[in-house]
Amino acid sequence: MRRVGWYLIGFAIALGVFGWFLPTPAKSAQNGIPLQPVATVAHPPIDEMSGIARSRTYPDVYWVHNDSGDRARLFAIRQNGAVIVPPFVSRRDSSNRPESAPPDFEGVQIEGATNIDWEDIAIDGDTLYIADTGNNFNARRDLAIYVLKEPNPRETVRTHVLKRIPVAYPDQKAFPPEDAWRYDCEALFVFQGKLYLLTKHRPARQPDTPDPSTTLYRLDSEATDRINTLTKVDEHPNLGGWVTAAAMSPDEQVLAVLCQAPQQSVWLFQRPPQGDRFLSEGKATQIRFTNGKQCEAIEWVDNETLIITNEQREIFVIKVSR
Repeated sequence: MRRVGWYLIGFAIALGVFGWFLPTPAKSAQNGIPLQPVATVAHPPIDEMSGIARSRTYPDVYWVHNDSGDRARLFAIRQNGAVIVPPFVSRRDSSNRPESAPPDFEGVQIEGATNIDWEDIAIDGDTLYIADTGNNFNARRDLAIYVLKEPNPRETVRTHVLKRIPVAYPDQKAFPPEDAWRYDCEALFVFQGKLYLLTKHRPARQPDTPDPSTTLYRLDSEATDRINTLTKVDEHPNLGGWVTAAAMSPDEQVLAVLCQAPQQSVWLFQRPPQGDRFLSEGKATQIRFTNGKQCEAIEWVDNETLIITNEQREIFVIKVSR
């Protein structure tokens, strides 16, 4: 990812990329802040990072996963891109550089899971949630969220799921729909102990054409023997780009939403006075950026710092003022 540097509020306002307003895209001639990577994940098996979650138990540990088609596995990395390998796995050297992991290190294998199209990962305490909710053609009937206890990255190369939660959208009646395709999801986050999903939209039969609207859903049940119908919470008509990731700040006061195309940006939605309608009732900030390539994952380092990764394995850091 690319390094964005440290930006003060006044500087951001001068660039036209920051401001408090109702949640509609900013009208600005500026294309955004050019990102620069702070690090690159050089480990060959991590070839298409699609989600990232910061450990609450282990300092400077971030769990990442590949996109669709990979094995069911996670990798633990540092903010500098280094892959964390248990001591009992041989290393080429003893340094903490990204290259220190053996090129064939396969990460933490997850028994009882299948990576059909993993798109995001979230964490709540010591519990990890993996969203197998990628649905480019809106035809899947097997969407699910995997739940597992966070493993110790220095001691574990194999773990297992605690449960698989099947999910479905309350408003999807056809697979795929005839009009608009609104049931792909690449964004998962936790708020007040509940899981939330933000959808990625496109016109029907146009999988590569972005629709910058999104819908927010909440998971209110976690049954494993039946499909859990999501609860529709909120929606936004235009974020300027389609949603590829989301993360809740550690203090649960700000929701960060990563948007990709046509306009790359991060939206910061303040927690609404009541409830969870972040998109329509929370004050919003849009931070536009460029040079991010295919940005697919976002997480909070702390309450004022965001980390973004792309499918090209680059790492960016953005300092935000709230």
